[in-house]
Amino acid sequence: AARKVIAHHTKRAAKLWIRVFPDKPFTKKGAGVRMGGGKGDIEGYVAVIRRGRIIFEIAGVEQDIAKEAVRKAAAKLPFKTKFITLRG
Repeated sequence: AARKVIAHHTKRAAKLWIRVFPDKPFTKKGAGVRMGGGKGDIEGYVAVIRRGRIIFEIAGVEQDIAKEAVRKAAAKLPFKTKFITLRG
């Protein structure tokens, strides 16, 4: 959802990099399965995001447009975010 918000706000003019990848599998057993019997089947994959991790990079648009796009995308994420810039 956050990626779609950024693409929509920048009108797809920005180059967007997603710096996280869901590479950790999680398992789940069926609803009617009794206790025991080992671990369940892989249900899906998640990305573990710790404090300080860069999630998105944006290039090719003005800073105020990028900042507003990231502000809207941050509303879709379940944790606090901060907008940082690369000076150089």
